[in-house]
Amino acid sequence: MSDTSRRYAVITGGSSGIGLALARQFVAHGFDILLAADTNVDEAVAVLQNEVPDAQIDALRVDLATEAGVATLYDTIKGSGRPVDALAANAGIGAGQSFFDEPRSVWTSVIETNITGTLDIIHQVGRDMRANGHGRILITSSIASHTPSPYLAIYSASKAFLQSFAAAIRNELQETGVTVTALLPGATDTEIWDRADVTDTKLGGSDKKDDPNEVAKTGFEALMAGEASVVHGFMNKAAVLLANLVPDSVLAAATRRTTEPGPN
Repeated sequence: MSDTSRRYAVITGGSSGIGLALARQFVAHGFDILLAADTNVDEAVAVLQNEVPDAQIDALRVDLATEAGVATLYDTIKGSGRPVDALAANAGIGAGQSFFDEPRSVWTSVIETNITGTLDIIHQVGRDMRANGHGRILITSSIASHTPSPYLAIYSASKAFLQSFAAAIRNELQETGVTVTALLPGATDTEIWDRADVTDTKLGGSDKKDDPNEVAKTGFEALMAGEASVVHGFMNKAAVLLANLVPDSVLAAATRRTTEPGPN
């Protein structure tokens, strides 16, 4: 039976990468959690349970790119009988070919996962938070939100959407007791590169990616401090500052050198 005096967090995309690392932060800081992911979550649960044996960890394998999947997650949350203290909306995928070479099913899947499904669960959980007068929402964006990215065009654009969305709803929720924080990682060592089939790019094949545990620590601390947004890492902060000064055409040309498929 859950101890309802403990804080409760929901993490999407929680089976690996930044999502699993965020879950690690939450359980280490006394939260019980619900992990949701479209891949097997059993291994993630075992890892977390081994690290924090007294944490209550529930898991749900569900496709949040679908309306039915989001409904299942929300029904599970409501079925717990517990208010959500923190929602980490982290689920995301990419696709690494030219937009014109990708079938519709591929690029719509990116949009449905990164945008539609993410907004759907935030809409439902966020309304409950607003009614309760308490809650924290963390949205995983990316420094790619500041850079047009050839061959990752839909992924980059989806992160730009999330960045704008996070700032807007944060303003809507001011004085409600609910905060919204955007986390902007750079290239991070997660499975997204394999799933997007971009390991043959300079960016995807780089061995200098950030540690997801360090990224998650940055995001968790910003969330708990109620910050509007946070960029992980000095070099990523510098890249964002530069992106705000350089024309999009120049940024796209520079980014193409790291995202175009081929020998890395």
